Amino acid sequence: MKRLLYFFVCFGLLIFWSSCRNDFEFSPSTGNLEFARDTVYLDTVFNNIGSSTYNLKVYNRSDEDIVIPTIQLERGINSFYRLNVDGGTGDEGTPQEGKIFENVELLANDSLFIFIETTIDISTQPSMDNEFLYTDRILFDAGSNQQDVDLVTLVRDAVFIYPDFQGNSTVFENLNFDVDGDGIVDETSLPGRFLDNTELNFTNEKPYVIYGYAATPEGETLTIEAGARLHFHADSGLLITNNSTLNINGTASADQDLLENEVIIEGDRLEPIFSDVPGQWGTIYLFNGSTNNSINYATIKNATIGILVEGNDDAPTDKLTITNSQIYNTSSFGILGRATSITAENVVINNSGQSSFAGTVGGKYNFTHCTIANYWNNSFRQFPALLLNDFTQVDESTIGTNPLTEANFNNCIIYGNDNPEFILDQQGTDFNFKFTNCLLRFDNQNLEGSENYIFSDATFYENNIFNEDPDFKAPFDNLMNIGEDSGANGIGANPFASQVPFDLLGTSRTAMPDAGAYESVVLDD
Repeated sequence: MKRLLYFFVCFGLLIFWSSCRNDFEFSPSTGNLEFARDTVYLDTVFNNIGSSTYNLKVYNRSDEDIVIPTIQLERGINSFYRLNVDGGTGDEGTPQEGKIFENVELLANDSLFIFIETTIDISTQPSMDNEFLYTDRILFDAGSNQQDVDLVTLVRDAVFIYPDFQGNSTVFENLNFDVDGDGIVDETSLPGRFLDNTELNFTNEKPYVIYGYAATPEGETLTIEAGARLHFHADSGLLITNNSTLNINGTASADQDLLENEVIIEGDRLEPIFSDVPGQWGTIYLFNGSTNNSINYATIKNATIGILVEGNDDAPTDKLTITNSQIYNTSSFGILGRATSITAENVVINNSGQSSFAGTVGGKYNFTHCTIANYWNNSFRQFPALLLNDFTQVDESTIGTNPLTEANFNNCIIYGNDNPEFILDQQGTDFNFKFTNCLLRFDNQNLEGSENYIFSDATFYENNIFNEDPDFKAPFDNLMNIGEDSGANGIGANPFASQVPFDLLGTSRTAMPDAGAYESVVLDD
């Protein structure tokens, strides 16, 4: 009996309490919403390439639960923006989806998120040039209660280079070419296509956005003019094939922030959050058999491997000559050479997931007034800033060797946030190298004094400075200028400075040149 009485009392209290609640009684919005910002700037996007997702927080500061009659884009269903309101896209399957939302509820002293994306077709704006602002507004309610938040996006037109598709699928075709030099076309797993003759000159008129690997036909030259901008999608890059050549012809820039005359090569996401993210695209692949490749005044960033150079170490001319250039934020290697020949002057390489420069399987390498640094801090790295070896693993039980004909580092800085920052891994009998007037980081008691690390042997080491602070401006941000307190100051040799008389910024090298790609300056605090 007591249990039954207790049940009725509780049931009565529950009914009374429920009748007093107004949780589900929503009042119409009165135009007093507050917003985290009054304008949402969606960073620059390319024509027909989707943006990142941005958000806007909307607040109900009142003590009333409210309903917002409409949240919509001012351009309505024709807008290039898309909205998601607190996880919902509106009327799915209708033209209003992502554009118009009705009767949106918002509790007292609560907030909601609106997520915003865009994909803009520049062809619908015939009066616009290669770059224009696209705008719209998010309207909240109507009439006297209407409030709004502006949306602004800068859109750039570009030259788009796509591979062909496989039949009617959405899968790109792979490149087919003679990989092993036997005269037979081989199938590869690289998505891409060969450039036609009208595409072998990249200008600075519009940026280039490349999907897959843009490959040079055999015997052709790809020329990239000063001021050109190349943007690669994920798993994309350049492939310079047999008997073909790449010439990147950047020139010095007056504005070191704009780099207006340099050739800049990076990923295709323009938002600031992607500006320093490694591994966004593949590589510039100078394939075995390509010849006389040259790169001058280029900035290459955010690749998996900045430049992959392969083969031709016995050719009469260098496979690659790279000058006045910077390579940053590669998830694997800045420059990876395999049995090849490279000459580098005034080159800066930094922030690589493995080595900034690796000369592997022997070859021939000459670096003068270069800064080979590695201040990678995204993960553990296995290799030093500089790696040289003369072998390859043929199979589980066989190692094949190839002579390291020469590897000369003159007036260079080789440094980083690990120790040691150079490793010389010899397996064969022909292993030739020399460091002259360099600032080097090497403090390893287990290796020092062993073969290839006898620093008193002038055959291999001459006038070097070890483990002195290079005084980089901000190495984790790729600002590799050196200050007046740098251990590289005044240690360069004049014959090499005469070979490269100006630093990367055009500063004349004095009678007492500094090591590295930059002459020292008074650094800003």
